[in-house]
Amino acid sequence: MSPAPNRVLEVLPDAEAVARRAADVVAAAAREAIAARGRFTFALSGGRSPWTMFRDLEGEDVPWEEVGIWQVDERVAPDGDPDRNLTDLEPVIPSGADLRPMPVTEPDLEAAAGRYAASLPEAFELVHLGMGDDGHTASLVPGDPVLDVTDRDVAVTGEYRGRRRMTVTYPVLDRAGLALWLITGSDKAPMVPRLLGGDRSIPAGRVATAEQLVVVDAAAAAEVAPS
Repeated sequence: MSPAPNRVLEVLPDAEAVARRAADVVAAAAREAIAARGRFTFALSGGRSPWTMFRDLEGEDVPWEEVGIWQVDERVAPDGDPDRNLTDLEPVIPSGADLRPMPVTEPDLEAAAGRYAASLPEAFELVHLGMGDDGHTASLVPGDPVLDVTDRDVAVTGEYRGRRRMTVTYPVLDRAGLALWLITGSDKAPMVPRLLGGDRSIPAGRVATAEQLVVVDAAAAAEVAPS
């Protein structure tokens, strides 16, 4: 049996501070990986936190030409649709970075998922994750059969909140060097202790990446017991 993940919690005052901390972590990881191996591979979830994180990354000394960025998940929707993570993500990606969007507009989604899986690195240096108010992460959502997929690195979900999704599966997350959780807002507060405790009844609690840094704002940490 694999050892339990090492989950480190950091509580910061607000969402702006969370984004600044995330930028510091990503920049440091990128510089270290590029110095050691010549490339940094990074998987990025949707939501608002990447927008502010990349704004803060603008001032960091990172050789973006050596950075590959893949999507953790994406809604099945047309190009430019406001439901697409890519619509808001693409404008904030630093110039020179190698962005690999999920091919969710292709007619055969299962085949597209297979091709996207083939493009993934053997293991990401860093995976950015968020968490929903129902405990989902990536597009690993409560009750979906994709939660139990272990033989594919990318899969297509059923409909969730009006859209089907394409998502990486747990094996991809679990192979990463670091899972960086960015969680803000009081609506997530009930789920944060369950994530920290590895509660497998919520999708986020099943992520088994060996090293996990959980960065939350004060509102999201409201139900975390004092250490």
